[in-house]
Amino acid sequence: MKIICIGRNYPEHAEELGNEKPESPVIFIKPDTAKLQSRSPFYIPPFSNEIHHEVEVLVKIRRIGKYIEEKFAHKYYQEIGLGIDFTARDLQQNLKDKGLPWEKAKAFDGSALIGNWFDKDNFTDFKKLDFKLNKNGTIVQKGNTSQMLWSIDTLIAEVSRFFTLKIGDIIFTGTPSGVAPVVENDILVGYLGEEKAFKVNIK
Repeated sequence: MKIICIGRNYPEHAEELGNEKPESPVIFIKPDTAKLQSRSPFYIPPFSNEIHHEVEVLVKIRRIGKYIEEKFAHKYYQEIGLGIDFTARDLQQNLKDKGLPWEKAKAFDGSALIGNWFDKDNFTDFKKLDFKLNKNGTIVQKGNTSQMLWSIDTLIAEVSRFFTLKIGDIIFTGTPSGVAPVVENDILVGYLGEEKAFKVNIK
């Protein structure tokens, strides 16, 4: 199982970090060790003083595919979910300033929270689906899948040009604006539509 992440897929998030709108999807990968174990708290790692939450809609791949045409991409997933791409922002900025890869800041152990999975048919229109992240009872991030620069089907087609998609692979489709640091004792709760997708404590 591999975790494929998309960066800068929501215009307002790119703007808040001072990034230009990309000409094509920004793609990076987290190893399977990045998956935060179910019901486990997230422990702030000792190498960062600025861990940000980035809530994202997730897609679970159910068929092996390579060079998938966009018009057929919908056949490659049935379940969608919600998760968090935890990012060591201070470390990432330092790496970016030096022109180095981001893996230390994005792919560390426990950096990928994967919430509950839901059948996409449970939603009236999952291509126009609201989602949000509450921190300590306050909404801190909210978005709608219609705001993506590249839709889920477009992303699957694009990713499969470079990487063979396998059963169980997960795509993080990008985060809306509102990313911010987490601190010890924060409680994060994510909602996909009206469905509660996850709850995690920060330690």
